[in-house]
Amino acid sequence: MKRFHYRDIEDLKRECEALEIEIPIGSSVEILKTPVRIKSREIANRLAIHPMEGSDAEIDGKPGPLTIRRYERYARGGAALIWFEATAVTETGRASEKQLFLNDQTKEAFQELVNKIKEEGFKEHGFVPYLILQLTHSGRFGKCKKILYHAAMLDKASHVDSEAPIMSDEELDWLKGEYLKAAKLAKEAGFDAVDVKACHRYLISEALSAHTREGKYGGSYENRTRMLKDIISLIKDYVDIDIAVRLNVYDAIPYPYGWGCDENGGLLEEEPRRLVRELEALGVSTINVTASTPYIYPHINRPYDESKDYHPPEHPLKGVSRLLKLAKLVSEETKNVLVVGTGYSWLREFAPYVAAAMIENGWSHLVGFGRQAFAYPDFAGDILERGRLDREKLCITCNKCAELKAATMNCGCVVRDAQVYGPIYNELLRRRKRA
Repeated sequence: MKRFHYRDIEDLKRECEALEIEIPIGSSVEILKTPVRIKSREIANRLAIHPMEGSDAEIDGKPGPLTIRRYERYARGGAALIWFEATAVTETGRASEKQLFLNDQTKEAFQELVNKIKEEGFKEHGFVPYLILQLTHSGRFGKCKKILYHAAMLDKASHVDSEAPIMSDEELDWLKGEYLKAAKLAKEAGFDAVDVKACHRYLISEALSAHTREGKYGGSYENRTRMLKDIISLIKDYVDIDIAVRLNVYDAIPYPYGWGCDENGGLLEEEPRRLVRELEALGVSTINVTASTPYIYPHINRPYDESKDYHPPEHPLKGVSRLLKLAKLVSEETKNVLVVGTGYSWLREFAPYVAAAMIENGWSHLVGFGRQAFAYPDFAGDILERGRLDREKLCITCNKCAELKAATMNCGCVVRDAQVYGPIYNELLRRRKRA
């Protein structure tokens, strides 16, 4: 494990050479200013905000004051694509009582926020951000602990009893209709697209790995991908809205409990490559690339410097390189899908040059920032207007935001937004001390 310590790009390049890893690094950020099309809509630049949960919804699921504050800051920040955080499609699918939940009663509050984002974005930058709403069921990591099969490693990580019941095929059939309802409400609320979330080992992601499950949602590739593809087909047939997927390209969990994995948890490319081709054929317009699960291997989907309880077993640059190459894999298999790349926050001020090279090399079409957006909501404006990022605003990948989310406390940047989130983190420390 290494901390970020580079003085300039040449330092970074030398480290990549020493580690024998490939990370494309450009000399200009101009390509990040260019537009790109998603179907009939032009996206004003190549910068996106990833779906980062704030755990700050109201008890009924509508956006709370901190939710609204966060997205208004994103709107003013300059990213042309804002990917809304995980929003439950059922009450039983919520990760906690602080997770967003779109339903008939909360739709108006979502619509008000969408309108505000569009107004703020246009007033500040002259364009309306493209808005994607991430639809989710938290599965085994939700408050109701819904699972598709048992596995000792996963049951332990999600605090699921080994005798807990497994969701039936009939319950999954019913759930597809709830995704459709949520997509209709998202359209009415003014979103441009919905994301059928299939990552980080939440329910739809778990379905992809259900090798040991019996019935029509387990075993064969066709059965394991059925839930995701059926939901996409339903939405396509009944709602005039773009469809996206935030996808685990692989889980890093050993077969038979991992998607796209061999017996050691290494990447097996055949099924992920096949799936992204099929998603394109079904009409998916955008794929946001990620991997694994923060509940077991957090260093894989968010390379970082340090954590109180978890020490990454590899150099963070290896994790960055892995995520960039997963974006390349998806780009290689699709022709008309826009690929949103992941893995830039650890690179700090050098991230724009890597992002630009990714697009120039055809490895992705847009680049997303998650933790960086928490810390530095106007990162996009600084890249586009100043050509660089401000070191004093950058995310330092300390992982404190993730600690807050894991504790289901209001989540944001403890370091750069300390007035709001410092006291909340101090309360977390006091709870730990009392425990």
